[in-house]
Amino acid sequence: MSDIVSVETIAGKIYLIRGTKVILDRDLSELYGVETKQLKRAVRRNIDRFPSDFMFDLTKNELENWRRQIGTSNSDKMGLRYKPMAFTEQGVAMLSSVLNSKRAIQVNIQIIRTFTKLRKMVLDNKEFRKEFEELKQITDERFQIVFETLDQLINIENRPKKKIGFTVKEKKAAYGKRTKKNKKSDAGKNNIQSS
Repeated sequence: MSDIVSVETIAGKIYLIRGTKVILDRDLSELYGVETKQLKRAVRRNIDRFPSDFMFDLTKNELENWRRQIGTSNSDKMGLRYKPMAFTEQGVAMLSSVLNSKRAIQVNIQIIRTFTKLRKMVLDNKEFRKEFEELKQITDERFQIVFETLDQLINIENRPKKKIGFTVKEKKAAYGKRTKKNKKSDAGKNNIQSS
């Protein structure tokens, strides 16, 4: 079954339109090996099986956006005479009841598996993102403590340092200048000498 169409080929034909992953009728007809008009005719004959959340026609704006998404110029009509039908995952599953060829059934199985893998990748990505945010929060809290500790150490380092050793708190006498005390003692010495 997986030899018929690769997952990569199918994934390359899935587009995001109206916020939903879809495959267009022309891509489905290519995968199934039928003409697009045959696929559309089968769907129109069984339209009750395809509510709007299973299949919808692209609007003119959606068609232009899709062309830009795949890199096709607006002047190139790509052979599209009618607006394409877009099939959601459920619509593709419903196609298996409308198209009965062996290839269509096998391709349908591959398409459903591809949609499932894509959904799983999105869920895994959400779980990864959640785990990453939790880890980031824990890391931020731990680094906040480290940064606060570093700030404290820097503040301690920048404080004025106390001098180590013995310091004299008396005023130093200036050399060669006489203080009142020295003048009195000198006067007393002079009195003693003169007597």
